[in-house]
Amino acid sequence: MKKLLMATAATALTAGGAMAESHASEVKFGVLLGFTGPIESLTPMMGDSAELALTEVNESGNFLDGVTLTATRADTTCVDASAATAAAEQLVSEGVVAIVGAACSGSSTAVLANVAVPNGVPMISPSSTSPALSTAEDNGLFFRTAPSDARQGEVLANVLMDKGVDTVAVTYTNNDYGKGFSDAFAAAFEGAGGTITTSVAHEDGKGDYSAEVGALASAGGDALVVLGYADQGGKGVIQSSLDTGAFDTFVMGDGMYADALLADLGGDMEGSYGTVPWSEGEGADAFKAITEAAGINGESSFTRESYDAAALLALAAMKGGAATSEAIAANIMDVANAPGEPILPGELGKALQILADGGEVDYVGATNVELVGPGEAAGSYREYVIKGGAYETVTFR
Repeated sequence: MKKLLMATAATALTAGGAMAESHASEVKFGVLLGFTGPIESLTPMMGDSAELALTEVNESGNFLDGVTLTATRADTTCVDASAATAAAEQLVSEGVVAIVGAACSGSSTAVLANVAVPNGVPMISPSSTSPALSTAEDNGLFFRTAPSDARQGEVLANVLMDKGVDTVAVTYTNNDYGKGFSDAFAAAFEGAGGTITTSVAHEDGKGDYSAEVGALASAGGDALVVLGYADQGGKGVIQSSLDTGAFDTFVMGDGMYADALLADLGGDMEGSYGTVPWSEGEGADAFKAITEAAGINGESSFTRESYDAAALLALAAMKGGAATSEAIAANIMDVANAPGEPILPGELGKALQILADGGEVDYVGATNVELVGPGEAAGSYREYVIKGGAYETVTFR
């Protein structure tokens, strides 16, 4: 597995964050998300959640003899690989030792290859879910707290089959995320006996999706599966479908879960449903409590994963005894998994003290963190339905 390259990578780390002083008074983490573009309504809450973890670390006073962690934000635009690369390069030039991000899969792919690996900077994405990232050459530097769409494709197919829906049309955003998700869904759905009448890619940022909707409507289906983004193409396809009466039931992947979508179209999407990475249990409850206390909207998608990503980076630095890229990369898997004292949101100060005393921690976090294989989240999914213009939980899978 690619994470087995960790030992080799640790000796080869160069430049940027790896050269930071382990006990500098201030250490920078990058928060690299699509603050503009097709998920721009989600990323402010994701950034706030990541920074909440750093605030918690700083307020504990237990981090590496008083070192302060600061967050530096940068925008990938989500859809422009060159912009994502330039944003990451800027972060490295400013001395960040680790990155929370990127958000979108294409951005993570570009940043990993062009910036993270050449500079030896570890990154934990809270929302890049493309299956292709599982096998990307990363020199042990890429991790994610959101599960791969290889699994979400199966979960979404199971939701449809459980509802007795066996004929659908599919539209997906024409990028790494959309293609990977569409392929995973198609394999699972057709493998279970379902029929996909047609699969139509759409581009983000267009003003008119009538051509795509026309092709989808001609093929027909009991529902339209939308594997896109809530702020751009996916929303545009749904709006056009509603305007023309092509479809009235939509089945959505994680990129479509957004309060902004409900605010604009929720009244016309009654009975539509979908899946999004989500957790329940003690860790999720603890996260809800600390975000409410901080005045942060933690109930948006990928906020839990963002908090967990930042927390893991900080705990890994503490475990390694230095706020350097090398120490962080080498210790993420250790603090994420057993053995050790289980750690929930709001308990980062406790975790830092345990590590300072030579103990072990098992970071459970907001998403029941368990990094498997090549540093990937096992994860769970919330199945939801839109009722009365609001999201309602059906079950967790």
